[in-house]
Amino acid sequence: MKIKKILTISLSLVLALSTLVLGTACGESDDGKYVIGISQLIAHDALDAATKGFKDAVISGLGEENVEFIEQNADGSTDACATIANTFVQKKVDLIMANATPALLAAYSATEQIPILGTSITEYGVALGLKDFNGTVGSNVSGTSDLAPLDQQAQMITDLVPDAKKVGLLYCSGEANSVYQVQEVEKELKAKGLEVARYTFSDSNDVATVADNAAKSSDVLYIPTDNTAAACAETIYGAMTEKKPIIAGEVGICSGCGIATLSIDYYDLGYATGEMAVKILKDGEDISKMAIEYTPEDKLAKKYNKTICQELGIDITALEAAGYTAID
Repeated sequence: MKIKKILTISLSLVLALSTLVLGTACGESDDGKYVIGISQLIAHDALDAATKGFKDAVISGLGEENVEFIEQNADGSTDACATIANTFVQKKVDLIMANATPALLAAYSATEQIPILGTSITEYGVALGLKDFNGTVGSNVSGTSDLAPLDQQAQMITDLVPDAKKVGLLYCSGEANSVYQVQEVEKELKAKGLEVARYTFSDSNDVATVADNAAKSSDVLYIPTDNTAAACAETIYGAMTEKKPIIAGEVGICSGCGIATLSIDYYDLGYATGEMAVKILKDGEDISKMAIEYTPEDKLAKKYNKTICQELGIDITALEAAGYTAID
């Protein structure tokens, strides 16, 4: 009887230890929750909204009691993105949400096993250096894109500032997706016969000087979805000693320095990313077969900045007649 009792206790201990090991190996916390690491490049309205949307969708799909978020902000540092990603790998999180391209690149370099969902990424093929990208990364990476139709954004420049002859393209040279957008918009503008010049800053330290030079040399400026520009949008407008209209790639930049934008909703973008996370964690979908998701054109929003439009003498009545609505 004693031997049988000892064997029973030993077997129970083995099973308990096995359960503990299996529970922590896939990244779940001690209380059985899914653990999701969120790496956000920098704090600004667009990325903040995407993170909130992501969390709301995950909580809706999994239940707040079943998920633990570990949120980290890199404050614009690519080195910090790498540190955050490596920490998530060490913690064996169940999934990484990478908000913005540097965060995605860091996670992509840190692990080939943990599912990674990107959001606020313009073009995944460009961001990850993929050849013949067909819409599906095919590894442990998928996510959502914040790409709005660049040809339509280029058309906004000629529609809203019809007398413009010189267009300045203002962006961060260190953001690959910004470079991609500028290249595409530049093609469109040159085809329209406009003179185009690029004005690049390397980080937030030289934004003001570059923005002022761009404004002095241009009739209108275009800024793509650029994280550094988004974090410095008010600085850009304040630095221009000669105020010029700016067409922005997204509503956050427009609210700080632009007159108008054709933009996605970043909360909705993040929410769609969160729904993908639920499919992976709860439904067992294979991330390697999940295509990158894009915002449908009927969900794109034409927005204008009432304050700056009034300051620059832009006809608000004409904007509203063309389907633009004021930024809240």
